[in-house]
Amino acid sequence: MLNTVSYDGPDSTPLLIAHGLFGSARNWGVLAKRLSQTRPVLVVDMRNHGASPWFDTQSYHDMADDLAEVIDQPMDVLGHSMGGKAAMVLALQHADKVNRLVVADIAPVTYAHSQQGPIDAMRAVALDSITSRADAKAQLGQLEPGVPDFLLQSLDMKARRWTLNLDVLAADMDKIIGFPEISGTYDKPTLFLSGAQSDYVKPEHRPQIKTLFPSAKFAKIPGAGHWLHAEKPREFEAAVAAFLTH
Repeated sequence: MLNTVSYDGPDSTPLLIAHGLFGSARNWGVLAKRLSQTRPVLVVDMRNHGASPWFDTQSYHDMADDLAEVIDQPMDVLGHSMGGKAAMVLALQHADKVNRLVVADIAPVTYAHSQQGPIDAMRAVALDSITSRADAKAQLGQLEPGVPDFLLQSLDMKARRWTLNLDVLAADMDKIIGFPEISGTYDKPTLFLSGAQSDYVKPEHRPQIKTLFPSAKFAKIPGAGHWLHAEKPREFEAAVAAFLTH
């Protein structure tokens, strides 16, 4: 069973949030708390992330089954990036458990860019000798701006370990950047919410999206990239809240 963090809210359809690769429930704490003003919110640590158990696979079917296991009544589901793909598979395989679906900046397609770079960077940190997060950050090397600080949220300084199962994430990277062959459709309300400056959801992806999610609507947040919820949290919150209460 996945580790979960609950935020109490008024009696309404609960919202489940699934984070992206290298993330955790704690990344979503501020947004979850704000969204809980109108509904209960449940945020998970995905398998091989945060305080959730480590398993020897990171397939989307497995991640979707994990999410299904923590849903004890129909919920609205929000997933970002890897979590968005897991949420899509959940909706396609367990439609009875998903009331409305929000997919944040990802499409049900295979991407060409690997996320092996951050894994290599984390593996290169000499965990035995670091004395501070600043030490670890210095050893992470050249990564995109903001990425080192994001990765360091998954460093347990006390235990001198990453809370990410780097070996399995590396071994299953093709599955993570891919999307499984899957049949069926999810025809309930679905929002594909993207960053206007991100290229993760392209016009050519729409036919595939509409095949699987015929009720899909599309929206973009101006000035936001792939990390739209972190870059434009108020706008992201407003868009999600508007969709879920429409």
